[in-house]
Amino acid sequence: MNLSVVIPAYNERVRIEDTLRSVQTYLSESGRSYEILVVNDGSTDGTLDVLRRLDSEISGLKVLSYEQNMGKGYAVRQGMLAASGELALLSDADLASPIEELPRLDAALSKGADVAVGSRAVTGSVREVHQSFIRETGGRALNLIIQALAVPGIMDTQCGFKLFRRECAQAVFPQCFLNGFGFDVEVLYLARRLGFKLIETPIRWAHKEGSKVSPVIDGLRIIADLFRIRLHKYDLRGFRNAD
Repeated sequence: MNLSVVIPAYNERVRIEDTLRSVQTYLSESGRSYEILVVNDGSTDGTLDVLRRLDSEISGLKVLSYEQNMGKGYAVRQGMLAASGELALLSDADLASPIEELPRLDAALSKGADVAVGSRAVTGSVREVHQSFIRETGGRALNLIIQALAVPGIMDTQCGFKLFRRECAQAVFPQCFLNGFGFDVEVLYLARRLGFKLIETPIRWAHKEGSKVSPVIDGLRIIADLFRIRLHKYDLRGFRNAD
């Protein structure tokens, strides 16, 4: 199988069907073999009912579900560990970065990347709909801290559109332990520590209402997670950049 698309979903009943139909249509027309892994992260709004109804209608759909909300990082980890494709795409359920942007990430892998990091902050990116001034300003400030403490040179770690080679995903995700929104930083930090190549790639992105992220509370949690990441003892033995 060429591609696994991993979509974490928490209380996404309103838009998950449109998202899955868009992804299916695009991938079916692309001619590549694929699976769509939706991880229902303890939704309480009927998301799982929608997914069950779509099971026979969306080709390649696989649903992973559990009752307790565990956090986006946990959900992504479960999806990535279950993925069977040679490539694994992380995509947010709101398709803020539309699936049609996938060729940009493919191009980064063709240039030697092990992780193509979709970015709203590098030259060539397009924000069709902006977030509020507070969210965008806070996001830029948070990124400066993230670069200083964990992933220097990556200007947008938090965009939910990333493509991984299978070798990289299988090395990184089993070692990850963060369950909240700090998981993006952990994944990129660990991938780099293990010697995998990251390329930040401009994408088209549009803010969608209904974000689960609190700019202040989750921003502070991510900063705390940065110290947890730096103090954690990851197993680097046997990898390209082992120390």
